[in-house]
Amino acid sequence: MRSLPLTLAARLLPVAVIVAVGMAMPATGGSDAPAEPAGASPPPSTAATAAAPSSAPPRYPKPPSDACGALPASTVKELVPGAKTAGNELRSSDLSRRSGCSWHALDGFDYRWLDISYDVTSGAAGRVDKGSAISGLGDKASLSEELTTDDDQQIREAVVTVHQDNARITVTYNGGDFSSNKAASAETIRKGALTAAEKALAALDR
Repeated sequence: MRSLPLTLAARLLPVAVIVAVGMAMPATGGSDAPAEPAGASPPPSTAATAAAPSSAPPRYPKPPSDACGALPASTVKELVPGAKTAGNELRSSDLSRRSGCSWHALDGFDYRWLDISYDVTSGAAGRVDKGSAISGLGDKASLSEELTTDDDQQIREAVVTVHQDNARITVTYNGGDFSSNKAASAETIRKGALTAAEKALAALDR
């Protein structure tokens, strides 16, 4: 789940010094600079011509209140066999900004874990995410994959992050076989994560 730009005061300091020096210098009558024509208009102010920030409200004022209902029961059964389709709500300290749900189960020796989370901001979501860019999902999306081994048990995980307007959706899906100690196939985990991301994205506009 960065360095700050120079402050406005720091950027304006050289200008303030120049203005102060200019005011302290006496005016001389022998300037070689050509006089401005009468009636000439001063150059337009940069501040006046700067585009005003948009006052439009964010598309998504809050995340889905029922994140566990974002995925159809059929999708949960397919991706997490043996899990309760109702899911487990992911607790958040700020439900006006974040919500989420998780499902996990051991079906025989086959283990699966899936969770989705929503995060909305007041402006466009511009966070840079790890992983490879994928097209056709939201305004922009990325996919990262990882294979880990713990006590000889392999687990493969895929994380899909989707941005749409001011909302960000993160889907995490992983699994392994506790009999063979092998991870689930890359195709299975990747496809499952993308399927869940598509369903979670669609739930934003319900």
